[in-house]
Amino acid sequence: MLSKIKKNVETNVESLLSLGTGDRQRPQINKNFESNIKGLFIIGDLAGAPVIKLAMEQGFNVIKHIAALPDAKSGNPDVLDLLIVGAGASGLNAALTAKDEGLTSVILEKGKVANTIENFPEGKWVYAEPDKTPPKGKLWLDGAQKEDLIKRWTDIVESNNLDVRLMEPLEEINRTGDFFEIKTPKSTLKAKRIILATGMRGNPRKLGVDGEDQEKVYHQLYSPRKYKNENIIVVGGGNSAIEAAITLSEQNKVYLSYRKGEFARIFKDNERLLNEHVAAGNIELILNSQITEFGQTEAAISIDKGGHEESRSIPYNHAFVLIGADIPRQFLKSLGIKLENEWEGSFFQSLGLTFMTLIGLWLFGGHATLFGNDLSAVPNLLGLGIAVIPLGFLISTGIKGNRYSWLGISFLVWYTIYGVKVGKGQEFWPFENWGYDLLSFSERPWSFWYTVMYTGLMTLFGIQALKRWGLDRKDKYQIWRYISLLSFQWIFFFIIPEFLFQWAIEYQWVGQQLASDPSFADQGWRSYGLVYAWPLFFYTFFYNPHQIWVIWGILLTFVVIPIFVIFNGKRYCSWVCGCGGLAETFGDRWRHLAPKGKKSISWEWMNSIVLIFAAVVTVIFLTKNTIEIFRDPANWSINIYRIFVDVWLVGILPVTLYPFLGGKVWCRYWCPLAKLMHIQSKFFNRIGIGKFKIEANNKCIGCNECSRNCQVGIDVMSYALKQNTLDNTTSSCIGCGICVTVCPMDVLSYGKKDEGTEETSETSV
Repeated sequence: MLSKIKKNVETNVESLLSLGTGDRQRPQINKNFESNIKGLFIIGDLAGAPVIKLAMEQGFNVIKHIAALPDAKSGNPDVLDLLIVGAGASGLNAALTAKDEGLTSVILEKGKVANTIENFPEGKWVYAEPDKTPPKGKLWLDGAQKEDLIKRWTDIVESNNLDVRLMEPLEEINRTGDFFEIKTPKSTLKAKRIILATGMRGNPRKLGVDGEDQEKVYHQLYSPRKYKNENIIVVGGGNSAIEAAITLSEQNKVYLSYRKGEFARIFKDNERLLNEHVAAGNIELILNSQITEFGQTEAAISIDKGGHEESRSIPYNHAFVLIGADIPRQFLKSLGIKLENEWEGSFFQSLGLTFMTLIGLWLFGGHATLFGNDLSAVPNLLGLGIAVIPLGFLISTGIKGNRYSWLGISFLVWYTIYGVKVGKGQEFWPFENWGYDLLSFSERPWSFWYTVMYTGLMTLFGIQALKRWGLDRKDKYQIWRYISLLSFQWIFFFIIPEFLFQWAIEYQWVGQQLASDPSFADQGWRSYGLVYAWPLFFYTFFYNPHQIWVIWGILLTFVVIPIFVIFNGKRYCSWVCGCGGLAETFGDRWRHLAPKGKKSISWEWMNSIVLIFAAVVTVIFLTKNTIEIFRDPANWSINIYRIFVDVWLVGILPVTLYPFLGGKVWCRYWCPLAKLMHIQSKFFNRIGIGKFKIEANNKCIGCNECSRNCQVGIDVMSYALKQNTLDNTTSSCIGCGICVTVCPMDVLSYGKKDEGTEETSETSV
């Protein structure tokens, strides 16, 4: 019974912490495309290259990296330098580049050359997008019909004498010393390194219903115009399904079944054409439906009629189940490849080790008591040893793959940092009465060194993010955004409050009267409120503030911020704020793990509660001297807010969760100022004076890169596909612009873009 409860708890924790993976989970790879298995590289669609040209670029770049290694060649004639799995754009370009670099290689392909493109409908045009990116490598790419492109690629394979083994799938990989042993149905090979370039379309999703394995039930559409005068079922709600239904309906009766009530991710033109064919009677649209069985001549379908289920039989000659493709999880796991945000190990083991570390620190502090017994006689070093041993186990098990251990380590770090920062004598257990002093040195308190650490983290990781999104991509928007974040942190959240304010008082730069006024001179911490507005800077109007701070606090919160919001929406969160700044810099490397989907968005109600709580506490505190009944509630309510919001929700929990749920946990779910700006931006948009919006042209290919990299979990792709405006009326967008930056097709922009001339979904690989 206990083991069952334990398993259920671990399953629930894993489910909660894995929300960020969404339906596009990828293998773990580093910047050089190497997986957790040394010597095994992953490129192409599996590695986030959604279009042919970018997949080719990855194939070129990975070989350049490998060729530069001192042991690039195996040095053994019986061992290949490279085994490449997949003869698509990335795999072929890798093989061509490898040949130029003098590396031996073999390509295994379970289907045909360019199998993904081979399975496009006949005559489909393939585009060489994005135009602004020149192709890399020797593989030819230009706009062409799929038949012409495949012929050109086949000719290149032959003229370059590439060893491409078609209809020969990879079955097994084993590591033997310094090389891999690879088994296929036809041969056994040895290779120094392996490059997986298999893509995802070879692993189509299935309904999992009876009869789906019949020959007349397909999971891809090829040669649609060969079907005439038939009853055809198409299942799916994406562009592939819609386009198939439209094409097939020209000569057949088509039944289009979709499990939801509307099409959220289809092109605007596809939606228009679909409506035309439905109106003409060529397509019968069956929403909120699911196929339950494919019979010999009829398919059974269940339809949700809003409270009750209705069953129906549909005649069919052929059926096409076009519901997307899944990552080949089973195949990858069989090779030992780890996926993003996978949870392995024991939650309870890590919880116990984390708690034991805190117990050791409790004894190390020298102030411990237990059931009234004084334990201060316990040697401090013994307590330190008790702390170090479980911490060592946490690190050791983390290195071995227990992700819960890294969660425990992350919690210990940030619980210590914020649990001590709360104040001398008010530290969290086990740091009570010793933690603040321990971390204060060089005649500076821990609060100062916390600011130094915070600024240092933002600077170090901010420069990395600036390079990643701005300099490497030549994106001026991102360059200026990160310069802005770092500048605000250094000037307004470090130099001014920690140095300039004190100098202004000491040298009377603010005038003798202010410099000698204790309500101003002794409250340098209020200078953080120069940029931080209430209720983020919660204490703006509390604890006897000088009238200068009160006036500026009112202007900043109720005049400056609303005007800023009119023109910039919630860009304060991604251009100015220090809280958002840490998330955009230190938390940037985990942005793709931000929780996605309707459930995660529904949790955003929590920041409304924090905003209301902040407003209520502020009113109570400001009126406590005139309304006697508020005096006691004012004191305990502000203490509750301080501990739960300013320590736990701002600090410990969100930063602990950065590596697991992305950087915007606080900003998205709990920040009251973010919610206040959201309300304002939504209002300004509705009355027609809001200027903030992201527009899309008609070139979206549905690659999901925009949604994947959104720190606040917005399904940006659904807006792009339908060319709907993205603003704060329908989303919590903070204007970081990463969705605009990562789009390989230059679809998104701040302000209306020129319309693309044609849909270009053909370029997706």
